[in-house]
Amino acid sequence: MPDFTLSPEQELVRSSAQEFVDREIVPHARDWDRDETMDRSIVGKLAEMGYLGAGLPDEYGGLPIDTISYCLLMEELGRADSSVRGIVSVNVGLVGKTVARFGTEEQRREWLPGLCSGERLGCYALTEPGSGSDPAGLATRAERDGDGWVLNGSKLFITLGSWAGLALVFARSGGEGASGITCFLVPTASDGFHARPIKGKLGLRAQDTAELQLEGVRVPDANRLGNEGEGFKVAMSALDTGRISLAAGSVGIARGCLEACVAYARERTQFGKPIAGFQLVQELIADLAVETDAARFLVWRAAALADRHERHTLESSVAKYYASEMSVRAANAAVQVHGGYGYVDEYPVGKYLRDARVTTLYEGTSQIQKLIIGRALTGESAFV
Repeated sequence: MPDFTLSPEQELVRSSAQEFVDREIVPHARDWDRDETMDRSIVGKLAEMGYLGAGLPDEYGGLPIDTISYCLLMEELGRADSSVRGIVSVNVGLVGKTVARFGTEEQRREWLPGLCSGERLGCYALTEPGSGSDPAGLATRAERDGDGWVLNGSKLFITLGSWAGLALVFARSGGEGASGITCFLVPTASDGFHARPIKGKLGLRAQDTAELQLEGVRVPDANRLGNEGEGFKVAMSALDTGRISLAAGSVGIARGCLEACVAYARERTQFGKPIAGFQLVQELIADLAVETDAARFLVWRAAALADRHERHTLESSVAKYYASEMSVRAANAAVQVHGGYGYVDEYPVGKYLRDARVTTLYEGTSQIQKLIIGRALTGESAFV
């Protein structure tokens, strides 16, 4: 097991992130949630702090912090507003780190500086209307055309889909199944690339989520990320990294719930005393605290393996599964502690519950995580 004592550098990342979110995000989170949009100036502020390049190499404009430091940042952003956390998680965890790992030197120099500066956010275009938990069944096509490719298809529930300047698009360039998929770096300003924002979401209401349509989008072969037919490998590697981000953000949701519950239970009186003095309220708070700590250490275990460049597919799935499910339990308990006040947005716990719910769905549902864990432990795959 890794040593979980934080270094002075990691503590600095955590404290500066806490100060940033309390100043720039927390005061606006409720209004952004109500309006179903956020002030896009937050992108520049995230970039100024280095957060849009967190964990990426400094030669491309990144902030070279380790993965545990990155998780501390994700936890603070998740505590403040998961809609903002998603900007960094996707731009860095799913897109930036994937380009850094699989890209050529030319691709890294072309795309990473813009991602780090916020000049051009990235989105991860894998999910389709007909393929969510079964990404190997995607239908978007990539056809050879001279020295380039023509892409046609649609993508759904794409975070930053209408804000991004770069899309990692996974398309079928060969036969059926995982071996027929290739990944492409697609500028969203390309002719035939269309994005439609999705509104009316249960949670993450301020976050840009979009449906994408690709109609005859042309990209040169130089924009192919990785080898032809290895797109599924690229996609799964990105999810191993992204699940650490999402799990850390889920810990942030739970921690926000815990802090809100402690504060409210101390100030709310019933039967002539603060409700913090009631045994069943303390039980809810105690369970919340223990589960939050347990999830955090699972996240840090996966992060420590990533920092040692060791395989962490199992550990990332364990962390994502437990932390996401735990965040829903934590938010539900927080609403209970707040009683009727938890059901209105005067307090943040109702928003936490709505934002937590989707963490069990995207980047692999809880059921998919169980199958990944089961496969790793038994050596037998339950996937078709």
